[in-house]
Amino acid sequence: MTSWRKLLTVVLLFTLGTSSLGQSSESRSYDVLLKNGTVYDGTGAAGRRADVLIRGDQIVGVGDFKNAPAKTVIDARGLAIAPGFINMLSWAVDDLLVDGRSLGDIKQGVTTEIFGEGDSMGPLTAEMRKRRLDAQGDLKFPIEWTTLADYLQLLERNGVSCNVASYVGATTIREYVIGLEDKKATPEQLQQMRDLVRQEMEAGALGIGSSLIYAPAFYAPTEELIELCKVAAQYKGKYISHMRSEGNKLLEAVDEFLRIAREANIPAEIYHLKAAGQSNWPKMAQVIAKIEQARKAGMRVTADMYTYPAGATGLDAAMPPWVLDGGYEAAFKRLRDPETRKKIAAEIRTPTGKWENLLLAAGSPERVLLVGFKNEELKKYTGKTLAEVARLRNEDYTDTVMNLVLEDGSRVGTVYFMMSEENIKRQIKLPWVSFGSDAGSMPAEGVFLKSSTHPRAYGNFSRLLGKYVREEKVISLAEAVRRLTGLPAANLGLERRGLLKGGYFADVVVFDPQTIADKATFEQPHQLAVGMQHVFVNGAHVLKDGAHTGAKSGRALWGPGKTK
Repeated sequence: MTSWRKLLTVVLLFTLGTSSLGQSSESRSYDVLLKNGTVYDGTGAAGRRADVLIRGDQIVGVGDFKNAPAKTVIDARGLAIAPGFINMLSWAVDDLLVDGRSLGDIKQGVTTEIFGEGDSMGPLTAEMRKRRLDAQGDLKFPIEWTTLADYLQLLERNGVSCNVASYVGATTIREYVIGLEDKKATPEQLQQMRDLVRQEMEAGALGIGSSLIYAPAFYAPTEELIELCKVAAQYKGKYISHMRSEGNKLLEAVDEFLRIAREANIPAEIYHLKAAGQSNWPKMAQVIAKIEQARKAGMRVTADMYTYPAGATGLDAAMPPWVLDGGYEAAFKRLRDPETRKKIAAEIRTPTGKWENLLLAAGSPERVLLVGFKNEELKKYTGKTLAEVARLRNEDYTDTVMNLVLEDGSRVGTVYFMMSEENIKRQIKLPWVSFGSDAGSMPAEGVFLKSSTHPRAYGNFSRLLGKYVREEKVISLAEAVRRLTGLPAANLGLERRGLLKGGYFADVVVFDPQTIADKATFEQPHQLAVGMQHVFVNGAHVLKDGAHTGAKSGRALWGPGKTK
């Protein structure tokens, strides 16, 4: 760099760091000064001692601001300062309607929740709204919106402590047009589906999300997904997918995923990257090789993951998808028919590549944990394994699967232990992998305690920073912050978020790298994480000295295709 350029750089830095600092005018003061902390800016650069200055909802700058006149001054000596974390796969859609504090994730530093794994909160028909109302369990709320954008705007109006954004669900689009049956879309229906995607993309959806192991998403052929993604791509949208298999047909599912991305010419991400089932664990090396080959060829392919060896979904994931052809009422009729039950039981027990049997992926009923019931009389089984409940009821475990779904009138919340610790560490090391909890964000209190949950709802991000960064040193703290902030923000196309940088929105966290940790366990999941000291969302102080302030400064964030 020439000497005059060096001089200009020094002058500019000095001006940024000192302009207005000595003036007494209230209009020239700042709102927040975080001083003496170690700044991890979200780019992956090593931490450096610096101050962060905030005015309103934006970061003024990162540098030497110790003498800046600020209304709130926090000495962050010994603490890390980072951009707010982004939860790439959140199921807080119901939780935030009931309690907008997002306490489970705010206590970990999550300032943005991303929704839309196949099923999204819009668009909805009247019939779809009724089905969702009928399916409500412990959490009750009216469903008065019809589009995805309506829902996100409702959250903002109600007040939430985190930012929110969403993909539009391919499952939701299919249900809106075709229903719950195993049918191929007619040309007219496919055009209607394209039109719905277009409307939601113009209203700010991030792209298309799919969850292909579950009915009715399972019924969608590859070509249907390509057509929907082509529309999203016109609006700079993304495709994100719970692939058609994470187990016996994992490699084939990756091939389908890459085909969709290639033919639709769309950036694509794999939800909760994993190899499910011990016999499938060795496949992870081939999965990684396929993705990295695609990336070298110029495809924009990424993935996210959670930091636990167990997944969570419903008992319906132990039954073949044809059981749910037509929806839950049709499934309940099949589960009451003696001859059909025999057929279902046989398929539950039989290994196959035709559908994803998570019970067999777990290995046995002893590795299946029951965590969520609607029926008060069944809540006594919460926290017990499927094997335990079958013994208590003196039933074969296949009968217990079917009977619990029938008696509860729901899919029954279930945890399946399926993944290897070795693969978790291998995935964490991948530079193109970000993180998502695949869970809600709730307080450990009140109505939320009526059901159990997966510990990832309270610990996914703190577990990364505590267990895998500090204790096991799988990756550095700087790299972990990048994967929680800058990487997902860039992948999503979120404007002026994900970095600590002047002019960016002030989503900022302050935590103790030596104490941050998850406390939730599979036995006692309702336990908040520790070590997060301060959280700012759009400049508002949401978490102060580890306690929620009640501030609800979160906003609805929109995809780059928003036109209205």
